[in-house]
Amino acid sequence: MNFLLFLFFGIAPSIIWLLFYLREDVHPEPKWMIRKVFLWGMLATIPVIFIEMGLRGAIHSVLPSPYAFYVYMFLGVALIEELAKYAVVRLRVYKTSAIDEPPDVMIYMIVAGLGFAALENVLMLFGLGPLAALSDILLITLLRFAGATFLHALVSGLFGYFIAISWYNKKYKALVSITGLVIAVFLHGLFNFSIMEVQGLAKVGIPVIILFTLAVSVVLGFWHLRKLKSVQR
Repeated sequence: MNFLLFLFFGIAPSIIWLLFYLREDVHPEPKWMIRKVFLWGMLATIPVIFIEMGLRGAIHSVLPSPYAFYVYMFLGVALIEELAKYAVVRLRVYKTSAIDEPPDVMIYMIVAGLGFAALENVLMLFGLGPLAALSDILLITLLRFAGATFLHALVSGLFGYFIAISWYNKKYKALVSITGLVIAVFLHGLFNFSIMEVQGLAKVGIPVIILFTLAVSVVLGFWHLRKLKSVQR
């Protein structure tokens, strides 16, 4: 029974945020493509777990503590996860007709991010064990809904904004995209670091500030991209 609960409550936060963000798309995307990107986002979680495990050991064998932990949080986790979500969009939808206007990039990056978060949530709930109480399942689900799942959607959306903007500046296209990646990785890593290592009010305050800043940035990003005309990628 808990197996079904883990699946339901693990995926539910991503579905709720997905339905919310799909409202931002003035011209709705094909449902089959949304499902495809969401699924691939989930599948991307699997190799990422093994890559992160390998990098953790490699980084800790080279760098002393606590530097190894800092590097791992930002480069071994945040960077790998942001690249994985981008790879889903790049390989599965980027060159298709599904992306026919600038906001679409943000939409599909968010979808990939939510798919990624969905399997993360499921695996975390499985970690509670087969005898987990419903109250514990609900608590983890709520925390993931307001925290990690929301974060994945926002940082992916912000990165998607920079990718879309890069289309309009061919000379600095790579620089703009990399800037978006760096910002996404930094905020992702800082969020993870704050909830794991920071104590006191800052343990809550820093993540809240990060999420609020990202949420405002994503809203403004959608607003800006809607004003732009499509451009050849």
